[in-house]
Amino acid sequence: MRNYLAYRLGTSLLVMFGVSVVTYGLIYLTPGDPAEIILRERLERQPAAAEVAAFEAEQGLDAPFPVQYADWLTDVLRGDLGTSYYSDTAVSSLIVEALPATLELAAAAMVVALVLAVPAGVVSAVRQGSGVDVASQLGALVGVSMPNFWLGYLLILVFALLLGVLPVAGAGSPAQLVLPAITLGTGMAAVLTRLIRTSMLEVLDEGYVDTARSKGLRERIVVYKHALRNALLPVVTIVGLQFGSLLNGAVVVEIVFQRPGLGMVLVDAVFDRDYPVVQGIALVTAVVFVGTNLLVDLTYRYLDPRVALGGETA
Repeated sequence: MRNYLAYRLGTSLLVMFGVSVVTYGLIYLTPGDPAEIILRERLERQPAAAEVAAFEAEQGLDAPFPVQYADWLTDVLRGDLGTSYYSDTAVSSLIVEALPATLELAAAAMVVALVLAVPAGVVSAVRQGSGVDVASQLGALVGVSMPNFWLGYLLILVFALLLGVLPVAGAGSPAQLVLPAITLGTGMAAVLTRLIRTSMLEVLDEGYVDTARSKGLRERIVVYKHALRNALLPVVTIVGLQFGSLLNGAVVVEIVFQRPGLGMVLVDAVFDRDYPVVQGIALVTAVVFVGTNLLVDLTYRYLDPRVALGGETA
């Protein structure tokens, strides 16, 4: 266990290092002078060349790219993600304030996806070829094809404007979480439904399932206790990977529902050329994504003890 965790920690650090290099490099190559843009907002006029030069010197923007990156990385290793160019607020404070709302939305969307996908995928596999199976696959196709922002506006139109039963925007109450979670979780539910159906069809043909049935066990126990647990192994992988995608998808959903979170902070930072905020959010997202993948590997071992942590069969 220790060797495996040490190995994964090392690879995770390499991944985050790569993310930091790519993110910092792309931002460095972005057209436009952040000093001029920020000073124009602050001063409400076109800044003079001397003012731009002074701001660049203060923020270290006049240094070569390797020097800027080395200075930023050194600060990150000390736990300092920098300071927002636009608001003079610590980036870590902005992330700490916004991250809980985004994680709450992603977790709620994951719950919605699993609640919809697990029963739909299982029933679709058990009743292969039936009307329920066809309806499930059709629903999954629609869910995969439907853009999040379009579904979000549709839900707002129906449940907020026409019926008036749910709020449109904001955060802080369970009611304000319902529509964003459904919007974000529907697409993932569609993917998981098809995956669970395929995995269940493979498992239901295994010999141990026939053995369980021959022992006189009820079909419900055979399906959910014996077949579903083994069918969940590939599903766990997709769930872990999709959780990172949910964080990215939350950007669009937070904008549609005007929900405070990392998405709103990131969009504002991109338009304001607030590079430290963009870099900090990218790094935190990478940490969450890598940590989720590690948790997925550990969950493998729980679901199937034959799977060793190093990837070899125990």
